[in-house]
Amino acid sequence: MKSLCLQPLLVPSSALVDRRVFFANHLTTKCFPKQLHFNSRCVVVSSYSSSSATLSAESEVEKKQVFDGDKAALLVRELRNNFDSGKTKSYEWRISQLEAIAKMLEEKENEIIDALHKDVSKPRLEAYITEVFQAKSSCNEALQELKHWMKPEKVSTSITTFPSSAEIVSEPLGVVLIISTWNFPFSLSLDPVIGAISAGNTVVLKPSEIAPATSSLLANLLEIYLDNSAVRVVEGSVPETTALLDQKWDKILYTGSARVGRIVMAAAAKHLTPVILELGGKCPAVVDSNINLQVTARRIIAGKWACNSGQACISVDYIITRKDFAPTLIAALKEELENFFGKDPIESKDMSRIVSPTQFARLVKLLDEDKASDKIVLGGQRDEKKLKIAPTILLDVPEEALVMQEEIFGPILPIITVDNIEDSYGIIKSRPKPLAAYLFTNNEQLKKDYVDKISSGGMLINDAVVHVATRGLPFGGVEESGMGCYHGKFSFDSFSHKKAVLYKGFDSDPDIRYPPYTPEKAKMLRAILDGNIFAIILALLGWSK
Repeated sequence: MKSLCLQPLLVPSSALVDRRVFFANHLTTKCFPKQLHFNSRCVVVSSYSSSSATLSAESEVEKKQVFDGDKAALLVRELRNNFDSGKTKSYEWRISQLEAIAKMLEEKENEIIDALHKDVSKPRLEAYITEVFQAKSSCNEALQELKHWMKPEKVSTSITTFPSSAEIVSEPLGVVLIISTWNFPFSLSLDPVIGAISAGNTVVLKPSEIAPATSSLLANLLEIYLDNSAVRVVEGSVPETTALLDQKWDKILYTGSARVGRIVMAAAAKHLTPVILELGGKCPAVVDSNINLQVTARRIIAGKWACNSGQACISVDYIITRKDFAPTLIAALKEELENFFGKDPIESKDMSRIVSPTQFARLVKLLDEDKASDKIVLGGQRDEKKLKIAPTILLDVPEEALVMQEEIFGPILPIITVDNIEDSYGIIKSRPKPLAAYLFTNNEQLKKDYVDKISSGGMLINDAVVHVATRGLPFGGVEESGMGCYHGKFSFDSFSHKKAVLYKGFDSDPDIRYPPYTPEKAKMLRAILDGNIFAIILALLGWSK
């Protein structure tokens, strides 16, 4: 998932020392605002009217009231004071906020879907399922389970602390920062906010400026529906994000690219702040020949082109299949793509557009590279004005091609062929661990081997993408694809501290634990620690073993 307009930038190591200088020198107005209006609740960003202006006009910026480090520090201090008051820790407060979110989702569904259409032209049904319904599901689960989640977990004690009782108490971390992304700008903002509120924290949400309609809507709705003394939204671009990252937080959740994830982690490390990084990578789909061909083709399309036009961190990034089966698979994909999107998919209203001209140009560069352009077997058409690219399949693109070197994040699907399906394991393992890995097969042994041998954030057999909507499963990456996880109870746990508590009375206080340590005490203590009942009896009788 890409966010913050930072993804395409190659950040030098020195930029970690002074990020402001680097970003100010490299960002253009395609991802930076003209004006910033700050108030006590949120920063509201208005768009540039000219695409040629740059950030170099420092004097012009200084004339405007901006959200800088001082204002960020003031915001954090205010939220920390409100957290310290204890108001957010109560079950009643948490439930009231969750109920307010549920009410917001019901009352403002159309406005949410309209904003998503403005940002990426998401089809209304797709927007409802992947954004609104996903948020509703998370909120409803929290409402149903919160009392159970908050209940201390009883733990058995040992003889060394007898008599005693123990429990694990989930307590809120404090003030958390959530930096969201643009491809699912509503659900990937609200879902972690629901988790942070459920755990009893105060929250600052920084939505992506690349989805300005959704960002503005979130700022307005959360100010209206939620407790502004505990939940705030900061809109803006890199300067606002930098100001926020310079503060001390109790946890940061960032969704976006691995490159920016490193910047977030470096900023957090200065304060020893724990982070959840939801990143991405090249998610493979291994397709065996022992399958239901039509169902497989439909589900791959649903997990690629019907999933925000491939602009999803868990969408299928490339396919691996046997060389002799590839033509059959391509023919099935072609047939189902036409059934889904018509003969001219660029005109289809059931496909999202590319989010921005910058992302469009990046994807066109992948297609037009010499190593890839002659490998196109389906699609390749594009319309720059509409920011649309037709579903495109490439066959046997060389490993060194750009399209195989970076996360595609668009409607382009390379197919890599192998002689034996088991050869796919080596290809996948040669790359950083992906956020998701998919396998299509009826072979039970192949399923077991894939689960056992392939490491990924999540895995799905015989479908794509839908595992993230499965209640009870965590969502998170591993190594390059991220760290930490959330969704449902995992969100509650990620935004909580698990405090170990042991309770004892004053009734039993044997001398055996205190000096002087006599030989008799030593025998008894060793016997107790070893759990040796026979030795304990002998020690009590004063006999040697």
